[in-house]
Amino acid sequence: MTSNNLWVNIQMSHEENREMFQQVCKELKSEGWKAAYTRIAVNMCKNNIDNIKGRVLLQVYPNQAYDTDAVLASARAYAAEFKRVGISQDRYCIKIPSTGPALNACPILKKEGIRTLGTALFGLPQAIAASQAECLYISPYFNEVKAHDDLKLWPNVEDPATQHTMSGRTMQILETYNRLYEETGKEQPFLKQASFITAKEAMAAGEHGCHSATISPAVLDELASLQYDGSKQPGEGKPKQAGVYAGYKTPERLMKVSKLDPLSAAKIDGELASTDIDYLANNGAELQKAIEADPVTKQRLDEALTLFTGGLLESKAKIEKAFAEV
Repeated sequence: MTSNNLWVNIQMSHEENREMFQQVCKELKSEGWKAAYTRIAVNMCKNNIDNIKGRVLLQVYPNQAYDTDAVLASARAYAAEFKRVGISQDRYCIKIPSTGPALNACPILKKEGIRTLGTALFGLPQAIAASQAECLYISPYFNEVKAHDDLKLWPNVEDPATQHTMSGRTMQILETYNRLYEETGKEQPFLKQASFITAKEAMAAGEHGCHSATISPAVLDELASLQYDGSKQPGEGKPKQAGVYAGYKTPERLMKVSKLDPLSAAKIDGELASTDIDYLANNGAELQKAIEADPVTKQRLDEALTLFTGGLLESKAKIEKAFAEV
């Protein structure tokens, strides 16, 4: 079960969470809004965890994405609340924005048994950094966050697996992780792609080889209504590999996709990213340099953090209003 600060904010106002929300605000008024926010978010995970087999995900404060200590504090606060409600470490994962300072928190958290997901990820340098940070997952965004509200920004193509502007970068990440696995034997992050606008984009992620996906209710409804057409939707009956990167091969139909990057000023993103660079050194200085060198990643990362911060601040206002009333 995924989430972000927007989804937490929306669900915080849902009628079925009203009683829980008010009770937490009453209990934690003296401890401040962050303590209440953390407990409310974890309680919502607790209420749903019996409906799923895997992990529940919560995201650290996006307005502190460039402060390693703040990211650690937020993740540890979630971990303490998960422990309080009886959710073990193998049933949750903490979403960390893919900035240098934030990703530097991930190896520390892993040593504490807290697994992480690199989110707000838009290019190969961030993906390499997430691998170096020992993230369990990454979530590359297929569409920029603004495209969901402004469809003029959306690349509405017939065949997203080959034609979407983000497909090249998706394949570069998968192929790079496969190479790193083959060279080092070290497990690489699972790709949990996000930010789909249509069902065919979600299916393209499956064809690319992504291991799971964040799919909105609207796209789930669209998927449920479709009939399978093998001439347009390759891959029927192909089971997932037991070892995610062991033996991974780029599908023949997609061989050329990673050689193109419509979003990059260079010929391909791979020219801008090297697995030999330590992107986490000096508090992520090299990753920040790579982000600054890629206008698309820089803009989309900034916009995602701004959007999520807006949701967080709305939640803060709701909690503080409830504090005043109890």
